This record gives sequence, C-alpha cells and structure tokens, in this order.
Amino acid sequence: MCQKHNEITQNPSHFEGTAEELATATNVQVNFMDYIKDMKFFDPHIHMTSRTTDDYQALADAGVVAIIEPAFWLGQPRTGLSTFKDYYSSLIGWERFRSSQFGIKHYCTIGLNSREANNEALAEEVMEILPLYLYKEGVVGVGEIGFDDQTPAEEKYYRLQLELAKEAGLPVQVHTPHRDKKKGTERSMAIALEHGISPEMVIIDHNNEETVKSVLDQGFYAAFTIYPFTKMGNERMVEVVKQYGSERIMINSAADWGISDPLAIPKTAALMKIKGISDHDIRLVTYQNAIDAFAQSGQINVDDFENPQEIDQSLKFNGNTILRGGQQPRVDKNALIIR
Repeated sequence: MCQKHNEITQNPSHFEGTAEELATATNVQVNFMDYIKDMKFFDPHIHMTSRTTDDYQALADAGVVAIIEPAFWLGQPRTGLSTFKDYYSSLIGWERFRSSQFGIKHYCTIGLNSREANNEALAEEVMEILPLYLYKEGVVGVGEIGFDDQTPAEEKYYRLQLELAKEAGLPVQVHTPHRDKKKGTERSMAIALEHGISPEMVIIDHNNEETVKSVLDQGFYAAFTIYPFTKMGNERMVEVVKQYGSERIMINSAADWGISDPLAIPKTAALMKIKGISDHDIRLVTYQNAIDAFAQSGQINVDDFENPQEIDQSLKFNGNTILRGGQQPRVDKNALIIR
C-alpha cells in the first residue's frame, strides 16, 4: 500500500490501498455480517451518550454484547461543576439502562478528561467529586485521562487521577494526544510507572504504528481506535495484528458525536477473517483482552453478557422509557416503511 501525501482531500493517516484491498472493502461493506456469524464483541471505548437507539440496535445485531463508555469531552467546554455531576450520573444511570434495553451490558470509566483539565478552577472542583463516582456499580476504571496539548495542568490532573486509581484499585484508561502522539504516549507511560502503577493495569489508547511496539514492550495494554480518517483504518489494524500478534492488543470504535462508526469492531473482525487472521486472535483483540484488562476492577462478570439477556422495554428508569407514544423500536434497519 502506498500513502497519498499530495491530495488535500485525503488525510495523511488514511491509505488508498491496492486494487485487491479496494475490492475487499466493497465486499465487506455489503456483506460483512456474513463473516462474523456467531461471534461476540466487546467494545471497550464507545461514547453512546452521543449515539441514538438505532446504534444500540445495530450493535446488538452485529454481536456486540458489552461496552465501556469512558467519560470524555462533549464537544464544548462545561461551565460548572453541576454539568459534570449530571454527566457522570448519566453514565452510571440512564445510559446503563438505555443499553440494557437492547441486551447490551454497559460499563463506564470515570475521569476528568485532559482537555478540561486546563480549566484549573473547575478541575479542582471536579477532583473533589470523582471519588463519589469511582466506587459505583459498573465503573471499571479511571478514564479517559492523559494528555491533549501536553500542558503542565494536564500532567497535574493526570497524576492526581493516577493516585485515585491506585487507591480504588481500578485500571486506568489513557487518552494519548492527537499531536506529538509518540512523545505523549511515552510520557504517559513513564508517569504511570513513576506512580508505581503496574503496566497491566493501564490501557494505553489511540495507538498507531509508531507507538505500539514501545507500549507492548513495556507491558501495557495497547488499544487501537478504528475511526475514519483520523486514527486507524481497519486495513492498517490487520497489519498490526499480523506483525505483533494478539497479546494485550484490543480494538475499539470510540464512536462519538464526530464522524465515526459504532460497528468498527465487527467490521474489523470481518476484515481480519478475510485476511486470514485466526478466529482465536480475532476473539482476543475484539473481545477477550478488553475483558481481561477491565475485569481487574472486580466489576465485570462475563455471565452478565455471555448468556442471552431478557429484554423488557416496558421498564422505566426514573419514570422514563426509550419508547415514545407507544411506539415499538424499529429493528429491521433496511425496511422502507417506518411505523
């Protein structure tokens, strides 16, 4: 494969691919579900607060049985502590309920994201309330935390939250920066080690080809985000697994309010299958490794999602339901008629 550098319409991280790969992409786009029949998936990083109920149904149809929703930046700065309280409460409340209505087990990680760590006055207030949420049911880690612009304030609150994670005995989900990624990744790992946190308790996220070897060599979990144009494409992900294997590697969608794909994991699994990666390795990077990493929280019981879950969409959460006006959710997304 060759990388295009001279077309402004193409992001430098996105590869054109060979004729054979383009043919594969067309095939998978139409028929990817045929390749993942009976597979189960665990998405350890997806922001369902930003997604619709249709996305939950699509995830369920594609075999996603459990997800982790990290606390993150909502697209514009929060202006007060109460907005953080409401957001964290939604992650352990309404969103957890909404996910259950489609048979998907919902977990979350709680933290002060790196971008908002730069508002130090507000960050100090948020740090005071974080322990109120870290010990709640379904919270499987501190995250996503780390660096964005790699400022002193970001480092300060990253360090403070590492200490919270140590105290709570929780895994850490680290956001690596979009800019100067290699530098930010190395810095994130060095600081975690400096605080005495064991590498197997740390999931380094948003890796790429220039960071993966160092992350694995130092004993950390390496998470890869399959996100259109900006992070990793799934063709590149296939090559990473071929080169480095499946140990301590996991993939996620990080689907959010941006142009993203909540089905990134099942689509990548299908492509891996086509490209000759074994079912064993596919299962590890799309399911088991994420469970092993975050189960260190003591909050994950695989029986909660490995067996079919009963769904009762007549249930309510604080008097609210996902249904409106007696409607039934649309399941067949290819149907022409919407009733």
